[in-house]
Amino acid sequence: MVQEDRVWQGQGWTARVIKNEDDEGWAVAMIKDGEPEPALVGPWTMGRDKKNPKPLDISAFHTLVKTANEVLRRHEQQLHARLHKSVRVVMDDGTAITVKLDITPDEDEPYATLTAVEEYGEQLASVRTRPDFKLSTASAMAWIEGGYRKPN
Repeated sequence: MVQEDRVWQGQGWTARVIKNEDDEGWAVAMIKDGEPEPALVGPWTMGRDKKNPKPLDISAFHTLVKTANEVLRRHEQQLHARLHKSVRVVMDDGTAITVKLDITPDEDEPYATLTAVEEYGEQLASVRTRPDFKLSTASAMAWIEGGYRKPN
């Protein structure tokens, strides 16, 4: 465990104070253990001499860890929202069907799975489709009314 003025480790993270390449100031990079790239890079405060960076301390490190974890959590939530979508369709007879689109972002052959589930959780249909399929209430309704055939 390193706990120095410009490098601080703990809680699965390393904070490293670096020279800001964009100006004459300083920045801090938060690197999660085992990751090659920083999860977060932000400005860092100058010290009293206005040349060198303010030293890292336990309080600043805890704040940086909290912020970096929040950034990762937001990225994960955005990725999940992009890869997993659903709409609820109410049919003319009052039956509610949830249509889900789950995208598998494979490098070689990405695809998506379109699934229809009735309101009590029973799966009605599931087909593989293009990963760029646009799920909307209208496209879900068209898929259902078309007999759950694979969309074009």
